[in-house]
Amino acid sequence: MILAVDIGNTNITTGIYNENDLMFVIRAATDRTRTPDQYAVELSSMLRIHNAENYEFEGAIISSVVPELTNVIKDAIYTITGCTALLIGPGVKTGLNIRIDNPAQLGADLVAGAVGALNKYKMPCLVLDMGTANKISVIDSKGTYRGCTISAGIGISLNALSSGTSQLPAISLDAPQSAIGTNTIDSMQSGTVLGAAAMIEGLCARLEEALGEEVQTVVATGGIAGDIIRYCRMDIIHDPDLILDGLKFIFERNKI
Repeated sequence: MILAVDIGNTNITTGIYNENDLMFVIRAATDRTRTPDQYAVELSSMLRIHNAENYEFEGAIISSVVPELTNVIKDAIYTITGCTALLIGPGVKTGLNIRIDNPAQLGADLVAGAVGALNKYKMPCLVLDMGTANKISVIDSKGTYRGCTISAGIGISLNALSSGTSQLPAISLDAPQSAIGTNTIDSMQSGTVLGAAAMIEGLCARLEEALGEEVQTVVATGGIAGDIIRYCRMDIIHDPDLILDGLKFIFERNKI
């Protein structure tokens, strides 16, 4: 068994692999105040819920964009599995050629998502990661990571809209029947949900133009991807486990 963990700003997502099969996925809220023991208790409880507390783990791998939690989760994993987790970072073999100004600055989640796409889909490819931030990675026909876009996630935008105004409420991520909102909630949903979908369409078109190659695959992952891409007027594959799969591929490449 392999334990793959993606530590994000909002959620910590854990996948359990049996060889190439993803057995199940665990999602927990990111809490920067918890100790390794507290995370170990939570992980142990979740494994027990899935009747997996007696699994024998071959290893573990972590991607993290929350530096203060990286070693906390690593210690928790060691407590539960006895395995020292591999951390995505410089020196780890990924099979991904990164061609940006400073490859060391590329987020571990973007690396894992790109590796997952590279091993699963036709290139050139655009990888949408929609979570706390919205990111679109560009991978060319040779499998080279060329760069990305980063913008505020929908949750951040909605929080700013609701908290920064006196009369605008919190809303759900549903699109109204018409793009022309005739009440406050419909207007906010149109601007937020349909606006995000339109931004994705526009950015993908501009990225393809800048790349100079016809994009063969657009794939979306992340916590809110499914809520938004259904309103996009283009073909987008929804792959919620893309980052975990990428971590699994990287783990296999680095096995001793």
